[in-house]
Amino acid sequence: MTATGEIERDGRRLRSEGSRKRIVAAMLDLISSGEMRPGAELVAARADVGLRTVFRHFKDMDSLYREMGEVVEAGVRAVAAEPFNSTDLRGKLVEFVERRSRAFERLSPFKLAMDVHRHQSEALARDSSRMVAELRAIVEREMPPEVTGDPLRIEALDLLLSFEVWSRLRMDQGLSVAEARRVLEAIVLKAVG
Repeated sequence: MTATGEIERDGRRLRSEGSRKRIVAAMLDLISSGEMRPGAELVAARADVGLRTVFRHFKDMDSLYREMGEVVEAGVRAVAAEPFNSTDLRGKLVEFVERRSRAFERLSPFKLAMDVHRHQSEALARDSSRMVAELRAIVEREMPPEVTGDPLRIEALDLLLSFEVWSRLRMDQGLSVAEARRVLEAIVLKAVG
């Protein structure tokens, strides 16, 4: 193979990777702007690629949602990887509420869009279950034995720090971020602290 042939192949690969990234970014952009069920045509238009390009990179819309799910999980993992500053139970609970509220608020539109499709996709259902298990594992890792050793307290804490509770406070009850965080902190401290 000539140097020119290698450069051309590398150029095609880079353009292909760029198209794939634009498609995922378009999907994320559409969902963050409130479009919970964007079709392939809309994604292609937003990414400024052809419809065939979308399906060359993604077998179907489910695989595009799964790639979006990886972006969501990476966001949750980034927040989860931050070291805790507090060593006492109360301080850690307050930090948990702050972190979860920050992560869930940022990732909420994407999680909701994935949940719309979860019942149609075994892969999205597995991804969702894995994320729930990872979030629980963080609670179990960071809480002291008096919490982790009490099945009722650990179940309560896992529930209260869930996306579903955050979503209920924000969407169904209409609380602001600050209000939802204050409510969540109060009930977590009362239930577990």
